[in-house]
Amino acid sequence: MLVALIARDKPDALEIRMANREAHLAYVEQTGVVAQAGPLIENGAMAGSLVILDVPDLAAAEAWAADDPYARAGLFARVELVEWKKVIG
Repeated sequence: MLVALIARDKPDALEIRMANREAHLAYVEQTGVVAQAGPLIENGAMAGSLVILDVPDLAAAEAWAADDPYARAGLFARVELVEWKKVIG
C-alpha cells in the first residue's frame, strides 16, 4: 500500500529541520519503505515534507511517521497520512 505523508513545518523551524536532517535521512535509508521523498518549498524555503511510503497498511505508516527523527524533534505543525495510488511515473 502506498501512503502519502504530507507534513508542514512549524513556523521558523528551519533550524530544527537542519539539525535533524542527517538522522532523518539515515532513518529513511534504514527503514527501506520510502518510495519517494522531498521537502515542500514555499517562497524558496523548505516548509515541510512529502514522503511516499510503501507499507503493508496505514498502521505501519503511522508507526513510521511517529518514529521519524523530524517528528520526534517536534518539527511538524501537522502531519497528514493519505492512501495514495500511483498512476503516472
